[in-house]
Amino acid sequence: MSRRAGAAAGALPLADRVVQWQRVHGRHHLPWQRTRDPYRVWLSEVMLQQTQVATVVGYYARFLARFPDVQALAAAPLDDVLALWSGLGYYGRARNLHRCAQAVVTEHGGRFPGDSITLATLPGIGRSTAAAIAAFCFGERVAILDGNVKRVLSRALGFAGDLSSAAQERLLWSQAQALLPAREVEAYTQGLMDLGAEICAVRRPQCAACPLQPICVAQREGRPEAYPVKTRKLKRGRREHVLLWLMHRHQVWMTQRPETGVWAGLWSLPEWADAGALADLAAGWPGEGEAMPAIEHALTHFDWTLRPLRWTLPARCAASTRARVERALPPGRWFTIDEALASGLPAPVRKLLAGDAGR
Repeated sequence: MSRRAGAAAGALPLADRVVQWQRVHGRHHLPWQRTRDPYRVWLSEVMLQQTQVATVVGYYARFLARFPDVQALAAAPLDDVLALWSGLGYYGRARNLHRCAQAVVTEHGGRFPGDSITLATLPGIGRSTAAAIAAFCFGERVAILDGNVKRVLSRALGFAGDLSSAAQERLLWSQAQALLPAREVEAYTQGLMDLGAEICAVRRPQCAACPLQPICVAQREGRPEAYPVKTRKLKRGRREHVLLWLMHRHQVWMTQRPETGVWAGLWSLPEWADAGALADLAAGWPGEGEAMPAIEHALTHFDWTLRPLRWTLPARCAASTRARVERALPPGRWFTIDEALASGLPAPVRKLLAGDAGR
């Protein structure tokens, strides 16, 4: 390469570098690519929030098989949506997905709005998700700024503003918008996503494989992991609860969790913060209890120790005795194990009951 050609290559703007890299090295095989159907793009964008691509692929296919369009999703009971979402985590996404589908049907005639500003007014669709749908489906020239893209751009630009600050985040949004190419916004948007997912990792980024290396401020400084700057760190908590796994004649007592909070709306095993309270409640029950191995479950804000107590009522338990036990429990109902596994369950509860089904 001549010096002049090398200089020209070195002068390529950030957007051109991303687009050229994406054409050759980016992801082109994902099932939600090569479509302008906003329903499919929206579904993938919501599923990919906080979740790896390898995990999402299977859920995405099952969702489309059960809910092939926004009308089918809007008409489905929320329990069916949560059941298909079970194990994917961050269940607020599933509830918002259902609410958003209903809003698209009732407020927009079953058609997704064609611009990012209107899309962002729908339940559960934030600014970045709205921009992704608008860019991929309607060709709108608009920037995205999800977690991966924040990392790529803050490193490339050496953006030292603290993204804990709303003002600094707005400034990065402004810079992201200014970097947009005049054409090929879809390839540019996908390229930023691909770089963040596969090259510009949180730890040990593969700078040698990155098309932005020659212009990346963080790489030049030798400290890419210092970006993005976010000083307000999440303080993790710890919780411990006892779960009652109550069985009678191959059925398990399940309760539906409140509409807000952890695992909102999912079916689960009754829960107590105090093992002694559960022991007092179960005193005098027929049958016997068995303490199961503790389950360690990590959520966004805290680590959770769950201690299941499996209690089996005798098969010939009198109806009056069973009714007395039920009255002492949080409201719920009996499920067969298969019925429970077909419902929306938290991942650790599903794993627990699935092990029972395999006996």
